[in-house]
Amino acid sequence: MTDDLLRPTPESETELAFEGALRPQSLAEFVGQQKVRRQLQLLLEAATLQNRAPDHILLAGPPGLGKTTLAMIVAHEGDRPLRMTSGPAIQHAGDLAAVLSSLVPGEVLFIDEIHRMTRSAEEMLYLAMEDYRVDIMVGKGAGATSIPLELAPFTLVGATTRSGLLPNPLRDRFGFTAHLEFYEPDELHRVLDRAAALLRLDADQDALREISGRSRGTPRIANRLLRRVRDYSLVHGGRADTAAVRAALELYDVDEQGLDRLDRAVLHAIIDRFDGGPVGLSTLAVSVGEEAETIEAVVEPFLVRTGLLARTPRGRVATAQAWRHLGREPRGASADDL
Repeated sequence: MTDDLLRPTPESETELAFEGALRPQSLAEFVGQQKVRRQLQLLLEAATLQNRAPDHILLAGPPGLGKTTLAMIVAHEGDRPLRMTSGPAIQHAGDLAAVLSSLVPGEVLFIDEIHRMTRSAEEMLYLAMEDYRVDIMVGKGAGATSIPLELAPFTLVGATTRSGLLPNPLRDRFGFTAHLEFYEPDELHRVLDRAAALLRLDADQDALREISGRSRGTPRIANRLLRRVRDYSLVHGGRADTAAVRAALELYDVDEQGLDRLDRAVLHAIIDRFDGGPVGLSTLAVSVGEEAETIEAVVEPFLVRTGLLARTPRGRVATAQAWRHLGREPRGASADDL
């Protein structure tokens, strides 16, 4: 009985195949980020013509914009093997040395959240990126010796959501830094159109535009919302039209501007409890029952970008636009000024 439960079903295998197919395999298939795509195309073609490993690449930008997908494309376009790890997984210099020493010539090493590596691993990476070697310390105290270990030429692709946390010596060793931008609704519509075809979902173009307008400029969120609409249409036995999209996203607490439950809870707290602000981050986090880091890293960037929240030296302030979004008339000098 247990084996039957653990054995993959045809439906689950189909879903896994969809997850893999959803990621573009080439720069030509990748939607959006046109400038970054052209820059990467030039870098990869030059490396191919010179028969060498491409320069190290740093991909910076908010979550969900395609940094992991671009790392896979760098490996795929050059027909090179790909090794994937993350900054939090590399806790010691020895962990990094083990990964680097096992790389084959030309391999692409992808380190997600590279800014979260430990300092000792970062310092080892400096030499590895520049001279393709690492120094291994053997022994302790006065008898310790350093043994140089030559590495095969490789390409490091680092991804970070907070490039400001990277030390300058590490950032300067990347030959190319790409800054990924949020997507426009038309670009997200193209992403959703492709995903709907892969899902064999009969979706109206107007319905896809409705989803793209609520996706916060992020393909990952757009694809997630599309699957929830797919589920809603499947359960209720209808087409994925605009009415189905609105009903499904209302069920999942995503409003017409893309705000979710936590976003609205933050705005309600500022407006209802603190009369529009200003209010400190820690006080705001306690009032909505969330960690301050979650508010700062997850909620604030979108609210500030959409003009619903302002960060001032005295604290967070709800703008007049935020008051109107919640169906309130702005009051107070802070709201009027913003």
